[in-house]
Amino acid sequence: ALALHFPRKEYFENVYIDEPAGTPLLRIHALKDSREEVAHFHLCQNLIISRARSHENNWFQIKEKTGLLYLSKSLDREDFNMLSVGNWMPLSKVMLYVFLSSHPFQEKECDSATRTAVFLSLINATAPACSSLTARQLCFTEMDLSFHIKENKPPGTFHQLQLPSVHHLCQNLSISYKLLAAEGVPFRYNESTTGVRVTQRLDREERERYELIAKCTVREGLREMQVEVPFLVNVLDEDDSPPFLPNGTDTADAVVEFNRKEGTVLSTLTVYDADTTPIYPLESSRKKYTGTIITDDPWISETFRVEHIFDEIHFSPNGSQVRGTRHEY
Repeated sequence: ALALHFPRKEYFENVYIDEPAGTPLLRIHALKDSREEVAHFHLCQNLIISRARSHENNWFQIKEKTGLLYLSKSLDREDFNMLSVGNWMPLSKVMLYVFLSSHPFQEKECDSATRTAVFLSLINATAPACSSLTARQLCFTEMDLSFHIKENKPPGTFHQLQLPSVHHLCQNLSISYKLLAAEGVPFRYNESTTGVRVTQRLDREERERYELIAKCTVREGLREMQVEVPFLVNVLDEDDSPPFLPNGTDTADAVVEFNRKEGTVLSTLTVYDADTTPIYPLESSRKKYTGTIITDDPWISETFRVEHIFDEIHFSPNGSQVRGTRHEY
């Protein structure tokens, strides 16, 4: 089955009163399961104002093929009062879901499609002047730049550093970016699109986490400001590697003497799994691998048992820590 996926579980953005229709808010990306896939984005449901309330979405749309979320209608004060249930609040938070499919959407597909949540802060004020914003506000949203990418998937763009709303409103400013990273990491920044791309298939068993820095430079006349923020990529596991035995040893000898007390350990066998970490509840992990005594002798079955103990350990391929599990039988 094909499995497009979002590199973020949640997105956040601010929306101000009277921003004109057509104002771009944020760009959402999707990563493919195969090179042939085409991503389609869609908004299916109403705005969710609280757990108990929802409202018809009259203000936001998303471009199906690019993932650009934008204002389809200006949000005026009357709209704000309606969505915030009164005009005394300085802001109101609403949520909507963006759905993802490998083909054009039919409305009925929304319940089964992959989705991500977008949280919008509706601010009861007009957009601030660009000159009043800090470099941090001009360069980055309030979101942490933290992403998750599935291993073994094709290369693709998963984030755009340039903020669509700031680029739209602050055209007199010069804002440029760089991605600071160690030599050889599989990520590239494209200056012309401000997109960040994963350049090759990732392998979680080789490296589970990448820590980079996004650097932004803002120039206004002779004034220059710079800001740097962490840019983190976590690699999600696909459970594609088999468990293995230390030194290839798959048997253990057991010597049984008379008068051994109940609970005496007669032999142990250790199995490592670099591909998965312990799952909770613990019974889920215990059921994944089982230890069985193969015998036709009922006395042996009644007298001996295999106990399964497991814990999380760390492997260090190529000098980076990767979590895994040690199973002891």
